[in-house]
Amino acid sequence: MTDAATQAAVLLKEHRDSIDRLDAILVYTLGERFKHTQAVGRLKADHNLPPSDPVREAAQIERLEDLARRANLNPEFAKNFLNFIIAEVIQHHMKHQD
Repeated sequence: MTDAATQAAVLLKEHRDSIDRLDAILVYTLGERFKHTQAVGRLKADHNLPPSDPVREAAQIERLEDLARRANLNPEFAKNFLNFIIAEVIQHHMKHQD
């Protein structure tokens, strides 16, 4: 292998190692987030509140789109990602309503 190819292989491994660490952070962060949203779902069920809060969801989407723009991430991707998470959270909340 040439020096350039060796250097490229090392850089590739470093990037992939970083990606793997970030993937782990995302998974654990989502786990922590769902722990809190499940607690919210129990509270909502205990107090007969609706599983969905459209006003908060809209504010969160707007907030996330702004964060995405500042992080040089496609705001539409961030919005879709949050909508996916919100849909999962609402399903959890609805289970607590039963």
